[in-house]
Amino acid sequence: MTTSATQNDVDLGPQGGSIGRGILYMCLAVSIFPFLNAAAKYLGNHYPVSEVVWARYTGHLVYMVIVFAPKRRLRLFVTRQFKMQILRSLLLFASTVFYFIALVKVPLATAAAVTFVAPMIATALSVPLLGEKVGPRRWAAVVAGFVGALMIVRPGGGLGIYGATFLLLNAFCYGLYQVLSRRMARLDPADISITYVALVGVVLSSLVAPFQWRMPSSLFDALVFLSLGLSGGFAHYFIVKSLEHGPVSVLAPFNYGQLIGATVLGFFLFGSFPDAWTWAGAAVIVASGLYIAYRESRAARRARTV
Repeated sequence: MTTSATQNDVDLGPQGGSIGRGILYMCLAVSIFPFLNAAAKYLGNHYPVSEVVWARYTGHLVYMVIVFAPKRRLRLFVTRQFKMQILRSLLLFASTVFYFIALVKVPLATAAAVTFVAPMIATALSVPLLGEKVGPRRWAAVVAGFVGALMIVRPGGGLGIYGATFLLLNAFCYGLYQVLSRRMARLDPADISITYVALVGVVLSSLVAPFQWRMPSSLFDALVFLSLGLSGGFAHYFIVKSLEHGPVSVLAPFNYGQLIGATVLGFFLFGSFPDAWTWAGAAVIVASGLYIAYRESRAARRARTV
């Protein structure tokens, strides 16, 4: 999945470069995530979800080691806050599992739209967990985002209790993961945080996947399995690169472009297209997310001028 997700993994300020380049990297990441989710949906209909999750995290870990280990060597696994890294990695792992399970029953675009609630959950949880101040306007945006989600998962909306439950669990875990990632961004570099996410995912999925293993039935399926880690690794890497050139508040809104890719792939690969209620709910969620990003951007500018 993943993905709005991941921006807070590397919640760093600009380190030189241009905003335009940061936007380019973010757009590259956003263009890859729908393919990752489409591959997970396809494989989840034919293979155990545990095997799909294992392939996703194993490929991700291999790619992170290839990219970052030559420079950091064993320091790639040295963290200032081990327990916090493990906890946030567990949350992202749970989020991935819930999302991949939901994808078996839920259209790609619908699943993507519901996951956009995660930033609202992160905003709400940042008050008790981080002591951040959230004004009435941002609270209103949070409430509006939840209303948008309810429009999508409404009774009789076609998701069923199965799909709706796992999507909302995914959004909650991912929102809490984002909050913890904000704290970790102050302690560990992005490459360490991302590598820990992959490492924990491989360890946990390896405890289950061998007992439910099913060999790929065709060369095509094997290639799709290989694409999971590759696409996930590349997408996360591009997010890291994007945030080296611009702040999260500026780049995060481009994440909503995933909805376009998910809609197109969902239609051509699985014959599904969002109904009017899904589009309306997605519009409410996206508008709420954009407003929260705008308010956070203003707050950050005010803090810099004080």
